[in-house]
Amino acid sequence: MSAATTRSRTARTARAPRTPVPDRLCAEAVDLAREAAEEAAAPGVVGEHVSVVSEGDRVVTHFFECKEPGYRGWRWAVTVARASRAKVVTLDEAVLLPGADALLAPEWVPWSERLRPGDMGPGDLLPTEAEDLRLEPGYTGEEEPPPNSAVSAEAAEAAALSGEVGSGAVGSDAAAPGAGDAVERVLESEDAVLTTRPSAAATDRGSIAALADELGMRRARVLSRYGLHSAADRWEEAFGPKTPMAQAAPASCVSCAFLVPLAGSLRQAFGVCANEFGPADGRVVSLAYGCGGHSEAAVMPKPTRPAEHVLDSMRVDAFVLRPERDSGSVPEASDAPPEDLGHS
Repeated sequence: MSAATTRSRTARTARAPRTPVPDRLCAEAVDLAREAAEEAAAPGVVGEHVSVVSEGDRVVTHFFECKEPGYRGWRWAVTVARASRAKVVTLDEAVLLPGADALLAPEWVPWSERLRPGDMGPGDLLPTEAEDLRLEPGYTGEEEPPPNSAVSAEAAEAAALSGEVGSGAVGSDAAAPGAGDAVERVLESEDAVLTTRPSAAATDRGSIAALADELGMRRARVLSRYGLHSAADRWEEAFGPKTPMAQAAPASCVSCAFLVPLAGSLRQAFGVCANEFGPADGRVVSLAYGCGGHSEAAVMPKPTRPAEHVLDSMRVDAFVLRPERDSGSVPEASDAPPEDLGHS
């Protein structure tokens, strides 16, 4: 036996097994499969017989066209089988399956990933995770347990308040009608705990929490370094130096008089635009951003005052017909009689 013949036989042996031929009795049970599909579906929804696929020994699946509106490309799949040496075909299952060109719903995405800026409306609550990377504790609170601790009074108050919200007791005076139901749905669907700011009266005088509250710095959580960087990336993408407006600007915002600096570490790179005619009015802009509304880009010169006319044609000049005697242009008259000139 030659080496080529041996390689050919080895290649045929290594090939994947071919699909078995559909069982004849199972393949002919089209009417049984159609009855099962029509029983599972609504009347008039099962269409023409499409194909037959062998699933194994004496197991066959019949596919029928689906005429249900909204299920374009779907097919009714009815699987039938026959026992060994039996002549009766039995029904396994009937399901609706998508085809190659079926219209499918998009993959489910959690609400936290679907949320976009501007989606929130009046009365909506946006819960934040307890371990949100964008936030970090606002103060240490060494004398008292953390706000989320099970032994803290604030956690007990928050739990009691959440129970009242679930029962519908909260929202009668302060909240609008239906706000309690909205809060209850958010808490139930997302397992969120509604928290409130502890009152200053419950804080011990002289503690770190009381001092922070007095200075206006008592926030349970503040932005972390990651949260600051995330916000800076968003702001720079919207109003940064790489935008078309900034590329065509005559100067950057760092030298513009309409820029209002921010507080904290972000003032080194961002500010708020106060030009009502600019494209970023009231928005946080990068110091490297710019637009045509720069305060010093095109300064209008002060209009010059025209010179006065040499000849004033609007004023009336008074001219005397006879000069005054004391003006110096008329000789003084004597009291003597006029001189006789010899005329008759």
